[in-house]
Amino acid sequence: MIWLNAVLAGLVAASVCAAAADEARVDEIRERLVHANAWRDHVMIVAHRAGGLQRGKTRFAENSLAATRNAIALGAEMIEIDVQKSKDGAYVVFHDSWLNRTSTCKGRLAEKTLAELKTCRLIVEGTGAIADEFVPTLRDVLTVTRNRIFVNIDNKLDPVDLRGIVAVGRDLGMADQLVIKQNLWSSQKVAEAVAMIDTVGPGPMFMPIIADDAVRDARFLEAVTRAVSADAVELIAWRSDGGSMADTGGPLFGARVRAVAARGDWHLWVDTYAIVNKAGGTLARGRGDELAVIAGLPQETYGFWAEQGATMIQTDEPEAAMAWLSANGYRVPYASEIRAGELSHAAEVAAGQ
Repeated sequence: MIWLNAVLAGLVAASVCAAAADEARVDEIRERLVHANAWRDHVMIVAHRAGGLQRGKTRFAENSLAATRNAIALGAEMIEIDVQKSKDGAYVVFHDSWLNRTSTCKGRLAEKTLAELKTCRLIVEGTGAIADEFVPTLRDVLTVTRNRIFVNIDNKLDPVDLRGIVAVGRDLGMADQLVIKQNLWSSQKVAEAVAMIDTVGPGPMFMPIIADDAVRDARFLEAVTRAVSADAVELIAWRSDGGSMADTGGPLFGARVRAVAARGDWHLWVDTYAIVNKAGGTLARGRGDELAVIAGLPQETYGFWAEQGATMIQTDEPEAAMAWLSANGYRVPYASEIRAGELSHAAEVAAGQ
């Protein structure tokens, strides 16, 4: 009986430690997000579509709760999710406007009620396996992520819907764990973004998206980040169709942009995930996830972008990226990770007594 009590005590202690570590971790992520200059030696990982496209789209359904939980377990800093709205006005997490590709249902998502969407099981695209979960609501996903990981919102609706989207997070007491974004390329777009931020209200971080086919001047980046008080900028480094793998990060990853980022204390974020019907590395100048995982050259992808100054990488392969970056000194352990490991070990020792 004594040994059973010890085991139970150990399990309870481990559970309490895990919950405490979760809450501490989201605060640590925030600290690294808002103080980029202090963490230029650490590359943060954003799991694209919640990390549902790993290993050739064979592990999880995209935008699923299973993928979300996996990203949290891996220790990623953020997931990216796609938000749409049902016919009766419920916010749901799903990428396509049509349900056909990644669910058991057919037709336009916007023409289905929430009750109907709750009958649509998700599909693991790479295998065709039907997952044991349905189209999740935004609240479903945020309930899982709350106090554990940040959430980057890809709003598939009109900008006005960001108020309602953020309201869901605010109702859960976690609006400050959301990142909203908008593509900016002109002074008019910047003014629209400022107005939108005011409309949404306090809480979420705002992140500009800047693409190098529209912006090539570091001065524009400086003006944008000052106008919207950005902590990170998603920098789209395009490769032309048929183009070869680039030797540089392009106009948005040069010395001048890194200097501007240092003055403004914001992160340079790069996307290495693939685009459907485009050649691998289209978003990453030929240096995307396929090069890292399929070709087995992670240094030419994750290492390259880290050396170009990227401190945030959005990827379809969070596990592979984190493993390589950690093994090669591009990730600095969080204090909560160290404490959780120590406390878990202590609980195991107690349970073994």
